[in-house]
Order: sequence, then C-alpha cells, then structure tokens
Amino acid sequence: MKGWVLSAAVVAGLLAALLVMGRAHATDTRCPDAEVLSAKLITDVCWACLFPVKIAGLELFGSDKPDRASDAWFCTCDDHLGVPHFGMAVGMWEPARIIEAVHSPRCSPTLGGIRLPIGSRRLLGTAGGRSDDAGDGAFFNYHWFAFPLLIILELIWEDRCNADGYVDIDLMYLSELDPTWNNSELAFFTNPEAAAFANPVAQAACLTDGVAATAGNPIDELFWCAGTWGFLYPFAGKQADGSRVRESSLTVARSLAALHRRGLARRTMGNDAMCSAPIDLFIPKSQYKITQFYPLPETQRAHVIGESPFRWGQWRSIAGTGESHVYMLWRWNDCCATLF
Repeated sequence: MKGWVLSAAVVAGLLAALLVMGRAHATDTRCPDAEVLSAKLITDVCWACLFPVKIAGLELFGSDKPDRASDAWFCTCDDHLGVPHFGMAVGMWEPARIIEAVHSPRCSPTLGGIRLPIGSRRLLGTAGGRSDDAGDGAFFNYHWFAFPLLIILELIWEDRCNADGYVDIDLMYLSELDPTWNNSELAFFTNPEAAAFANPVAQAACLTDGVAATAGNPIDELFWCAGTWGFLYPFAGKQADGSRVRESSLTVARSLAALHRRGLARRTMGNDAMCSAPIDLFIPKSQYKITQFYPLPETQRAHVIGESPFRWGQWRSIAGTGESHVYMLWRWNDCCATLF
C-alpha cells in the first residue's frame, strides 16, 4: 500500500513539473488574441479619425487632411466603355489595412491567436538588447490584412470609392515568405537606390522629417526617412533596438514603403486618383496615419508616420503579451462618387 502511495506521489510530482514546464514554454511562445473580430471593432477604433470628410468641396468636422489631397468639387469618370459619368468629389480618411508586427513567426493575433502554417523557428524575432558595439538589434515579422472597415460595417457603398476592390478581410502579405525581409544584403540588391541615402547628408535630413512628423506633417520628399522611428532603407526586418512601440512602428513603415516600391500599394489621394488609384513607387507618407489596436488601443487620435512615440504611445506595450502589436492603417481616399 505504501508503495502505491509513493508511486502515485512521484507520478503526481512529475505531472506537476511537466505542467509548469509546459506553461513556461507556452508563455515564451504564446500567440495572443487581439480580439479584432469582436466588439472591439466598435470600442477600440478611433472613429473621430474618419474626419474631416469632404463632399463636393464642403469640409465637415475638422481640417486634418493631407496637403496633396484633391480640392475638386465635381468630377467625371469613364466607365469600361469609355462613357464619362458625372459625380461629386469625396475625400475622407478610411481604415483600410491591419498590420501586425510579431516576434513569433506564424503568429496572427488578428486571426484569434492562431499559428499560420508558414515559416519556421529560424525566423523568430527579437526585441534586441543594449550592447556597446551596436551589434545587437530588433527583428519583427509582419502580416498585412486588407481591412475595409467601413464596407465591412456597411457604412459606405462597396462599388464606389473603393480604390482596390476589397470588400472583406483578406490576408495580403506575410514577411515569413519574403526572403528579402530576413536578409538586409538581399534587400539592398532589390532596392539599390538605398546606396544613395547611406551617407551623413541624407541621414541628417531625417532630423527635419522627425520634427515635421512630430508636428503632424511628414515630408513626402524625404521618402527614405521614417521621422523619429529611424530609416526606411533597407526594406528588411533587422533594425536598431529601442522601445517596442518604436520598433514595431518602424516595421509597419518599412513594410508599407516596400509594398509601394513593388507596386503593391497605391496612391489614393490627389486629383489623378479620383477615378483609379495610380501606382506610386515611393511612399506618400502624408497619405497615411496609424492607430494602435493592440495591446493598448488609440481611440482618441491617430499619429502619422515618424511621429515621436512620446506624443502618442511610448507606454503602449505590455511586458510579455506586448511583444505583438496590431496597427490599423488609415489612408486618405479621394474619389469621384458618380451618380450612376
């Protein structure tokens, strides 16, 4: 009898030890659920960031619009037969994308914390660490989702003012499948113009962009700069270490710049974007603004690319679970709302 009791105690102890080890392992590699597809679509979205809205030249509720936005009142667009249709010019900020920056490859907080069947452990990210030789750095993977929130909630028509045709959530791009994201040298050969900005003069110009971005007006002409976040080139995941918010924000900005450079992201502001969104190979930074959705949402205002995190979210990170960040990308959309 005593032998059975002793054996049961040993087995119970081993199970307890394995349970603790399993929990520790799960904590190290956990993939959190950002609860995007929940009531947070109402409570954790900056609805005030939709404004101003311009309709036929009339600007409603605010004045925070890009300088390069269209000032047209009325417009015409040709249909597929070449017949022009008359309409009124509409301009507004629209939530268009969700971008998640994650340390753990394959992890998708947007999709409920599932692990996608892609990538490998070799792509495990890191937050970096302080080192005297600057040899250490941070690395995030990113996932891009089409997220036309206004269409999903049926707040706007899906057949007009829809620059890219998306009407639902769609997974568009994953860094785990991009060999240039994990290799800075390979990224350089796909974007050799980076050599033109690898000098003190070009890098010093980013100081100006940092000041302008913190004031809410990033400089589009300095397309190699991400303001106070760092440099956009190379379009790779490795970067200098810093706060989690700054690191994940630079990941978002680099991914956006890379997709523009490859013709996979388009310009949606300006008179020439009223009927169709033209390809812009260099990121028009003033077209975008960003809000953090997870772990700590921005619900009162949005920030622009390169704006100092001390203004909007240096504290928006949680140890452990804060290693994954989900951002909502807003873009200014100029369009011609035709009558037919």
